[in-house]
Amino acid sequence: MRIGVVRNPRSHANIRRGDGESTPDAVLLVEPATPQALEQDLHAFAQCGVKLLVIDGGDGTIRDVLSLLPRTFGANPPLIALLPSGKTNVLALDLGVPRHWTLNDAVAAAQSQDAVIKSRSPLEVRWDDGRPSLRGFVFGLGAFVRATSLAQSVHRLGAFHSISVAMSVLGALIGTVMGGQRDEWRAGVPLCLAVDGQETRTADRFLVLATTLKRLPFGLKPFGPPREGLKYLDVDAPPRRLPGAFPGLLKGRNYAWQARYGYRRGDAERLRITTDQPLVVDGDVYDGGCGVTVALAEPLRFLAA
Repeated sequence: MRIGVVRNPRSHANIRRGDGESTPDAVLLVEPATPQALEQDLHAFAQCGVKLLVIDGGDGTIRDVLSLLPRTFGANPPLIALLPSGKTNVLALDLGVPRHWTLNDAVAAAQSQDAVIKSRSPLEVRWDDGRPSLRGFVFGLGAFVRATSLAQSVHRLGAFHSISVAMSVLGALIGTVMGGQRDEWRAGVPLCLAVDGQETRTADRFLVLATTLKRLPFGLKPFGPPREGLKYLDVDAPPRRLPGAFPGLLKGRNYAWQARYGYRRGDAERLRITTDQPLVVDGDVYDGGCGVTVALAEPLRFLAA
C-alpha cells in the first residue's frame, strides 16, 4: 500500500514532540507551508498512487486537506488516517482514534486484516462569490464565532481537547446569561436561513450550528440523538429561557416549548444562508459577506483503529 503523510509541524502536539518518530520506508512525507504547496503535494500523491493518506495535524489541517481532495484525487479519494495532533481534534474523537496514535500505529492498523474503517460525510461550505469551497465537519455563526474566539483564549491558558470545549461552552453560557438584552452575546446576528429549499426565514439569530459528526466532546448532544447526516441547531436572538433550556439542549433533550421559544433543530441536505457576518468552519473564522450554502458532501473512508 502506497502511503502519503501530510504533516503540520505547527500543530499543537507536533510542536511539543519536535521531530517525533522516524518515517517508515516507502512512506511519502510532506510538510507544505502554503495552500498552494499542499495542493501540489496532494496532486503528486494521487499520481504516485497513494492509497492511505495520513493527516498529522488538527481539525484545521484536516479541513484543508479534505477541501482539496476533489481537485487532486477526483472521484477516487484514498483511505484516510488521522494522527490527532491539534488542540481539539473533534473528528478523531468522533471516529474513536486513539489520542496518542503514531504513524507506525496507523500503518500497522491499515495493514491488519482487522482494520476498523468508518465512513463519514463532511459538510461542504460554498460561497456565492466564487471563493474555494471548504469541506469540514463543524459550521457555525453568531455566538459560535464568539465561542471560537474564547476557545483560542482557553488554549493560551493551557487547556486543550475536551477540557477546552467544556470551558468554552461554560464561558459562552456565563457571558450570555450575565449580559442584558442588548449585550453582544445575546443580540445575535442578522441572517436569512432556508432549510432544504423551504421558505427563507429572516431574523436575528443567537446561534446557527451544523455538523455531520455523530459524537461530540463530553457527550454533548445539541443536535439530539447521535445519527448520520447533516444536523443543525438554529436559535433566535435574544435567546429565551436560556438558563433552563441550555443544559437540556446540550444533553439532547426535547421540550414541547422549544420551537415556540425559538429553538429549532433537525436534519437537512442543504442549508442556504445569506449574511454579512463572519462564520466558523472547523475552528477557523471566515468572512461572510454573501450567500453561503452548507451541503452534505460525499462520504469518505477513515481508519479508526
